Amino acid sequence: MAQRFILNEVSYFGAGARKELPEVLNRMGLKKALVCTDKGLLKVGTTKMVTDVLEAVGFPYEVYSEIKPNPTVTNVQQGVAAFKASGADCLIAVGGGSSMDTAKGIGIVSNNPEFSDVVSLEGVAPTKKKSVPIIALPTTAGTGAEVTINYVIIDEKRQAKMVCVDPNDIPAVAIVDPELMYSLPKSLTAATGMDALTHAIEGYITKGAWVMSDMYELQAIKMIAENLPLAVAEPTNPKGREGMALAQYIAAQAFSNVGLGLVHGMAHPMGSLHDVPHGVANALLLPTIMKFNMPTRIEKFGVIARTMGVDTTGMTPEEAAQAAVDAVQKLSIEVGIPQHLSELGITEKDIPALAEQALADVCTPGNPRDVTLDDIVALYKKVL
Repeated sequence: MAQRFILNEVSYFGAGARKELPEVLNRMGLKKALVCTDKGLLKVGTTKMVTDVLEAVGFPYEVYSEIKPNPTVTNVQQGVAAFKASGADCLIAVGGGSSMDTAKGIGIVSNNPEFSDVVSLEGVAPTKKKSVPIIALPTTAGTGAEVTINYVIIDEKRQAKMVCVDPNDIPAVAIVDPELMYSLPKSLTAATGMDALTHAIEGYITKGAWVMSDMYELQAIKMIAENLPLAVAEPTNPKGREGMALAQYIAAQAFSNVGLGLVHGMAHPMGSLHDVPHGVANALLLPTIMKFNMPTRIEKFGVIARTMGVDTTGMTPEEAAQAAVDAVQKLSIEVGIPQHLSELGITEKDIPALAEQALADVCTPGNPRDVTLDDIVALYKKVL
């Protein structure tokens, strides 16, 4: 079977990389942008760091900021209308996964209007045309949405997260500038960083993993273990921020091509039904689900432990694998992630609805160990 690997056309990395934006727009022959961002980033001035670059060269733009932390079908549909009304020919996504995912939805529907209901994009949608050109500038080091072929939108009617997988949605250009991440609070730095670690670990052990994806995911695991504590403790430290900015991109370019697993499958309904931030949900679930998956990936778990700096000399394969689980849990606690669903307001009576959605989630089949509804219920109860 042939393996597929899809990446951006061009990517830029490093402090101040946003200054490449005018050259990018000129090279692509673009004339006006709709900037997709959120009100929080407008308030703290992060979006302005990008729009100032546009204004310096007189590039026209309008701003669409009606984007929720867990974006909805309505957000996308309103954005499509805003894009059409603006007369723009490209989208500049400034933000975390929410802004970039919304931009992907806008870009796909604008060029494929037969999917204007948005809900028909769930899963692997048969779109025929590439998205409107998207230039993505992430402001968090976690989702990696700037390099993935995935986006997640909430269907308000079903109260369910739709995972949309479409090679046509990948941003044409990614500009990964760690200076855009300096204003990120410690709690969000921790949550998004653990999201990136979840991507790397699930991408490394998923059924679709292969030698090329393994190469990326192991490097991402190493860099996250080294840089996340520093980025959380010292938010303006260039080393921590630059390390995490690059690590999350490295993790995402691999998982986008090989898939994820049960952690994401169980995290998605926590967001749609209880509005739990995606990174927090992933981080809380990750050690417990690693333990569940351990029998199927003993050797790989030992590699994860060593990659995170654990000396496994003299350990049995099972002990080394458990050391990986312990290292992840230790990091999660160190950066302040909640360890129980009850801390997030989720109770035992909520578990059946969560489990039903998790079993049906598009990420769940990629898990290295097959699961039943009863398995998922038991796993939620372990972290209750």
